[in-house]
Amino acid sequence: MEPTKSAPRAAGARREQILREAARLFAERGFHGVGVDEIGAAVGISGPGLYRHFAGKDAMLAELLVGISGRLYAEGKRRTEGAPAQALDALVRGHIDFALDDRPLITVHDRELDRLRDSDRKMVRQLQRQYVELWVDVVRQVHPATSEQDARAAVHAVLGLLNSTPHLGPQSGLPGRAATAALLHRLALGAFAALDSSGDRQVTY
Repeated sequence: MEPTKSAPRAAGARREQILREAARLFAERGFHGVGVDEIGAAVGISGPGLYRHFAGKDAMLAELLVGISGRLYAEGKRRTEGAPAQALDALVRGHIDFALDDRPLITVHDRELDRLRDSDRKMVRQLQRQYVELWVDVVRQVHPATSEQDARAAVHAVLGLLNSTPHLGPQSGLPGRAATAALLHRLALGAFAALDSSGDRQVTY
């Protein structure tokens, strides 16, 4: 029985490996700059052998972008089960982990989303909207005086901040992953805390 059980696990692991390398190559060279043979070489199989796992590059791109959107939403729902302040902290920490550990997917999303077929692109957008609404709901619970409009704007701003990690290379001077995660965490929660500041203060020079 064990070989029968292990075969699907091995196939699933191979698919994950292929997707991981495809994301890296798409991020580095662009979707049209990467051939099936190159993806195959990166995982140690022939290009045609990839077709046992995926119908082609378009299928890989769709699974990458729809898949990560679905995972973020599902994980976000799980993280909002606690008290509001803890839920917001958990959402921030979870997205930081994604932004630091899956940087190629952020780049691929930004550059290649329009290459998806309409149904897949609509699914990505729907999942992203649902993910944002999770954040908006929690932010308004933590900062109840905040309007829905301001909360949504703040969420988009914070997600934009966190998703800037592909631009944080060695030249940024950041000392490492832990320090970067801590900095992003402080900045994100600080941005949300600013919602409690009076909106009618005037700055004088």
